Amino acid sequence: MSAATYKLARMAELLASSDDAHPITALDDGSGPNLLVVHPGGGDATTWDSVTRHLTDSFRVVRIHRRIYSPGPDTDIALPHSMGVEAADIVAVAKLLDSPVLLVGHSSGAVAALQASLLNPSAFAGLCLYEPPMPTRELIAGAAGAHARAALDAGDPVEAMRIHMRDIVRMPANMVDAMFADQQGQAAFAAYAAAQIADDEAIDALGVGVDRFANLETPTTLIEGDLSPAHLHERLADLAATLPNARIVTLPGQGHIAHLTAPDTLANAIRDMAEQVLHT
Repeated sequence: MSAATYKLARMAELLASSDDAHPITALDDGSGPNLLVVHPGGGDATTWDSVTRHLTDSFRVVRIHRRIYSPGPDTDIALPHSMGVEAADIVAVAKLLDSPVLLVGHSSGAVAALQASLLNPSAFAGLCLYEPPMPTRELIAGAAGAHARAALDAGDPVEAMRIHMRDIVRMPANMVDAMFADQQGQAAFAAYAAAQIADDEAIDALGVGVDRFANLETPTTLIEGDLSPAHLHERLADLAATLPNARIVTLPGQGHIAHLTAPDTLANAIRDMAEQVLHT
């Protein structure tokens, strides 16, 4: 595996080569013990800028650009997509970092992080996972995913993303309507629609059940917002009951997007976990 570092204005960019020789890049900020962040769907690593700013005083924060969302919304996404490929990408970047490493994942990025920890448990000192939509009892997309795929294939990425937010994430319909109320918002969602729907399909392809994590001893913090959709609470509780060394932390007054609405609160939860497993 080859690696290179490119200096930017206030950060570096790491470059790793994954198992299939695909280049994997990651933003590299701060200094100290290592946090490796896997961003959520619907955007890229910069969506975690605000959380990162609250952590770089004490930690080196490396944010992987997930290949399906990288290098940008105007390029072809890497298909077929699978969580197995994402897991290998995460492990490839982790190998560039000195131990110990805390692996942080959000939403579908947290699903990928869990799969990476299963692929190479020794690579990570701990896991900090914000509402992974793991198919514990039922698929995450299911029939709604088929409807979203049909809309996307019919040339309507806005409707595909509307279905994703309303019927897959299960955000309140009035909130979804507000998010899609103007052309700027619609364009932002549409730009990542193809990647997002493929992301949903990759999660469903894992199948229902989480018994494979029953022997994963890695210390794990599972983060939830108390205002998040009920199915995310259920999925998190199922994971907490399966993972041998897990705890749940609830963010009061938050939902699934605390990285935007309360980045300091989310950063504090990550900092607390990091102080436990990184010996800061």
